[in-house]
Amino acid sequence: MSTIAFIGLGNMGMPMSLNLKAAGHEIRAFDTSEAAREKAAGEGMATFDNAAKAVSDADVIVTMLPNGEIVLRVFEEIVPAARKGAVVIDSSTIDVASARKAHAIAEAAGLKALDAPVSGGVGGAAAGTLTFMAGGSKQAFEAAEPYLSIMGGRLVHCGEGGAGQAAKVCNNMLLGISMIGACEAFSLAGKLGLSAEAAFDVISTSSGFCWSVNTYCPVPGVGPQSPADNDYKPGFAADLMLKDLMLSQSAADGTGQATPMGAHATELYRDYLEHGGAGKDFSGIIEFLKTMAREAN
Repeated sequence: MSTIAFIGLGNMGMPMSLNLKAAGHEIRAFDTSEAAREKAAGEGMATFDNAAKAVSDADVIVTMLPNGEIVLRVFEEIVPAARKGAVVIDSSTIDVASARKAHAIAEAAGLKALDAPVSGGVGGAAAGTLTFMAGGSKQAFEAAEPYLSIMGGRLVHCGEGGAGQAAKVCNNMLLGISMIGACEAFSLAGKLGLSAEAAFDVISTSSGFCWSVNTYCPVPGVGPQSPADNDYKPGFAADLMLKDLMLSQSAADGTGQATPMGAHATELYRDYLEHGGAGKDFSGIIEFLKTMAREAN
């Protein structure tokens, strides 16, 4: 079994680290939150008061952090303390430029680096069924694969450093757009007197088929169980969707690629969070859209 340092024990990091521990690996844990460290200690993990101590002697390092600025700051701290040849997996969702800088820091010190953001939410983290989108060398991916397979059900090597973040930002931009489309369709169906059940039965088996309808329907009482059936308690919080959409627009600005639908989705989620969406699932935007008046042509 391996010694794994896990940095970042939030809603995603904690269950991911617990799955690694359940597989028999020794976990050396750090989080800036004392409560998170205490919970990790209660689960039998070794805890440390700084990240550098946690990574010393680790074969594998996993980070799950809020943004690119923090990732780079943590990498500057942990890389000098890490064992040469160790595998470092950053599963944070951050901008592509920061991911590439993190790769450069790690690789210059002789570490095998991957940016490996995830899809699947807290439920997927707990169940060990996350999808990992990985960027880095083939050697780094192969070294990380046994550990990623414990935390995830699908692993995709997307290319060189930064490719995992590129895949994540494109996927989640499309998800944000498609969820708004699903919400608009169900809202209009209701205004036209069509039941949600009938709308679901048609859309889910016709050309409107998509994950936002078939798997994660934003209307309560139809389709598989989803946050809509639990007052939009987050599976994937609206503020995280806004974060990902903002990353997509930053990437679009950096490349000069027009993304008009992505830009509009970003503004709609920003408005939703300012009008009751805080603490809600991203699919809860349907309630906000229902309150919007149609602009006169």
